[in-house]
Amino acid sequence: MAKINLLGRSLHLPRHPALRMALGGGMVAGGVLGFLPVLGFWMVPVGLAILAVDLPPVRRAQRRGVVALGGWLHRRFPAQAARFGYGPRRATRDAADHST
Repeated sequence: MAKINLLGRSLHLPRHPALRMALGGGMVAGGVLGFLPVLGFWMVPVGLAILAVDLPPVRRAQRRGVVALGGWLHRRFPAQAARFGYGPRRATRDAADHST
């Protein structure tokens, strides 16, 4: 069963790829109309996370965003970074190259 993790919570998704893509596309489309009373802008990132399960370009973009968010959280709010599941910061390649 496919599932995604958002902010430390696990959400189960439909098994069929067409249903996941329809759900993700619907969430993104609804999020674009977030100014309406029932819909919200929060639907865009959730829809993109659902689409990332089946679409490699979206998955790569999501991974870059997650890594960037983790680095920002570690710099600004280390306790919250640990709470949301970001482990300890790793040394960067440049820092490891200059240490020897």
